[in-house]
Amino acid sequence: MANDSPRVIIYVNIRFSSLYFFLYKDIISHRDILLISFFNNNDNFWLMNIYSDSSYSALKYLKDTEVNIRNLLIMTSNFNICDSFWDSSFPYYSSISDNLIIVADSFNLDLSSPTNQVSTRYSDTPSKSNSIIDLMFLQSRSTELNNHLIYPD
Repeated sequence: MANDSPRVIIYVNIRFSSLYFFLYKDIISHRDILLISFFNNNDNFWLMNIYSDSSYSALKYLKDTEVNIRNLLIMTSNFNICDSFWDSSFPYYSSISDNLIIVADSFNLDLSSPTNQVSTRYSDTPSKSNSIIDLMFLQSRSTELNNHLIYPD
């Protein structure tokens, strides 16, 4: 029997409770993708969090499903993709990252690179290096694009 329990969560700080957040499972129906919206100044905005398993099922779902979401502000995730495109310490290119970029482009999002390069996955094996697999995509016109820090803690 397959386990359909969600493997992803979104936390919303109580300071934003006046924005009235809503969870949508009818637009995107995948156990590893959460899509929430909120209204601000009569406009609807969206946030998406994804967990990408070893077979990249959530990413494949997004690539193969036509979803028209206007005003997606952020798509963030543990994408489980090592790639030299976002991790200068990783020497290889991963073809699965092409799908990720296609999905991000379809939502008018760009990869946001932190101002400090910090590993987001730490290997338990000393012979294996740490990596960057947690990524954040923001609206292409966002002033926060490439203007954030990652705290190693």
